[in-house]
Amino acid sequence: MKFTYVPRLGVAAALLLSATACEKNLLDQVNPNLPTVESSWQTSDDAVRASVACYAGLQGLGMYRRWLSFAYDIRDDIGFSQSPWGELRDFTRFVQNNYDFEVSNNLWRDHYRTIFRCNQVIDRVPTIQGMDAALQLRLVAEARFLRALSYFNLVSLYGNVPLALTYSTELSQATPQGTEATVWAQIISDLQAAQPDLPATYTGTDLGRATRGAATTLLGKAYMQNRRWADAQVQFAQVISAGTYRLTAAYTDNFRHTSENNSESIFEVQFSDINRGGNDAAGGPTATSSQGFQRPQFWGVPSTPGQVGSTGYNDGEVRPWLVNEFLREGTAAGQRDPRLAATVFYNRRDQTQFPAALPADADTLAYGVGFLSRYRSTSDDPTGTTARTQRARVYWRKYQSDYYRAFEDLDSPNNFRVMRYADVLLLQAEALNEQNQPSAAAPLINQVRQRAGLAPLPVGALTQAALRTQLMHERATELAGEGVRWFDLQRWGLLDNQAGIAQLRAHDDDFSNFTVGRARLLPLPQADVDLLRLTQNPGY
Repeated sequence: MKFTYVPRLGVAAALLLSATACEKNLLDQVNPNLPTVESSWQTSDDAVRASVACYAGLQGLGMYRRWLSFAYDIRDDIGFSQSPWGELRDFTRFVQNNYDFEVSNNLWRDHYRTIFRCNQVIDRVPTIQGMDAALQLRLVAEARFLRALSYFNLVSLYGNVPLALTYSTELSQATPQGTEATVWAQIISDLQAAQPDLPATYTGTDLGRATRGAATTLLGKAYMQNRRWADAQVQFAQVISAGTYRLTAAYTDNFRHTSENNSESIFEVQFSDINRGGNDAAGGPTATSSQGFQRPQFWGVPSTPGQVGSTGYNDGEVRPWLVNEFLREGTAAGQRDPRLAATVFYNRRDQTQFPAALPADADTLAYGVGFLSRYRSTSDDPTGTTARTQRARVYWRKYQSDYYRAFEDLDSPNNFRVMRYADVLLLQAEALNEQNQPSAAAPLINQVRQRAGLAPLPVGALTQAALRTQLMHERATELAGEGVRWFDLQRWGLLDNQAGIAQLRAHDDDFSNFTVGRARLLPLPQADVDLLRLTQNPGY
């Protein structure tokens, strides 16, 4: 569903009504030629257009376009930031003194904008007379899925958030502030309601819309975050047994625009470079707005003066421990785990940082340029450390554009995979293991390992505790940089006590700033706390 915006959206019409005219100012008038709410919810076409607006919300800066990756993948123990933008760097280091920081406000704003659009579809589509009943049910189910996905992110980042469930264009003091428990209950309710009315697959221009498998997977994930292992197992079993999904032959097919919406993809946000350099880099609601994926630009490696390549901002990097996690074991054929090269750029010859690397190995090429020649100079290092440390820096490769061009810009056409089948297999293994069924869990893990060429785990030889540790390794090597690690840390309880934080600090010194009971959640935007009389999160 690679879409462009349309000029007449029911949601846009609704937003117009939030403005009021002052009788004393004759210039302040509503344009009578613009669509109204009443004229925007008359036909099936109106409903489909409004549905597209819900999906377009996922392209917002505060959603999958840019900042959500920072909130999840740079704040976890794998990613970190040396951005020259001090507030962004501090945001990823659990140092946030400005509760109305731009990035956090973008996260909040764009998730609620998507929720408002979904609420309008849920409210208005059932009122359209003469509309195909199956389409009516399906569009409402899609909106419920997207609302659940938005709240899934909000409750994980902010905790006790306002629970807006009815037609509205803004939060108000009448919007109840949910507890984490009530928000999770609403997520589960929305997904359960959506499941029966969503199809198993789509074709043609509908490809990319939410399927029954997407709703079932997200429901399983919601149960996992609440440690309802048996309930999660039931949902993942449905996804696995459906036969709709399978692992792709090549791991890299999950991160390239040439292989989107493939057999492993369960749900992905559709991006496009069709409006490269559009008049609104933030992805506004006009037909000429940019709709590109911006994370590759922000995480791209820095260019060396005089060389062609990347021009990335390099606001997100990778902690070297992840490389060594990959290097713990090779393939059954004695080769390096191929997922390593697909995940990061790193200097394979630096045995000081990566003891298991072989001296004879060639350097990783970064956008066609040798790693050493590109990054030898300490002048490229904003921390001002030594040349040896500079060579040891590790950069994200997953979702970068080096496989087809030598540069990054703000309009990558690559879709972001929100959920894929490998994650389901590993989560089902975890759900089974937490119910003390390690022998049933191991074959699911082995499916993921087999694709990477790794030797299978011995079924029946691992205890529950040993398999739990193994799963932590498997999820890091398979899913790093895909927006799931933060959920893992929360689910595993590592953010809840000093022992867990000490374990994370061994990977990532930024966790020295982590305060238990406070830093698990972001502060609610202070402007809305004051305006809506919300209760701020503990410790802020």
